[in-house]
Amino acid sequence: MMSDALNDEEEPVLDLLARMTADSVESSTLDAETLVLVRIAALVAVNAPPVSYALNLEVGSEVGLDAEALRGVLTAIAPIVGTARVAAATGNIVRALAAEIELEDLEIALLEDDEDDTD
Repeated sequence: MMSDALNDEEEPVLDLLARMTADSVESSTLDAETLVLVRIAALVAVNAPPVSYALNLEVGSEVGLDAEALRGVLTAIAPIVGTARVAAATGNIVRALAAEIELEDLEIALLEDDEDDTD
């Protein structure tokens, strides 16, 4: 989840990528979960950075993607893309999830500071 506490002007590229991802989900003929799984497979194939996983996993969580389905995709594509790519992708997914948790913690801290300032 992108932090609502941050100004949209501070993250124009990430906002654009998030909109492109959402538009892709809406425009595809695939069901939303399948589309996200295909996108994750493509990210692994191109050795994408953590932020790419974060954007797609955010959409995945909105459409009900679970860890089992994600593991299934990684297992299915390993013989095609190779174990090194799947291992790298797993690390990037973990980094993406950790960054999302840090952003959520920052947002909570900022909200708590705002509440303390208004008291």
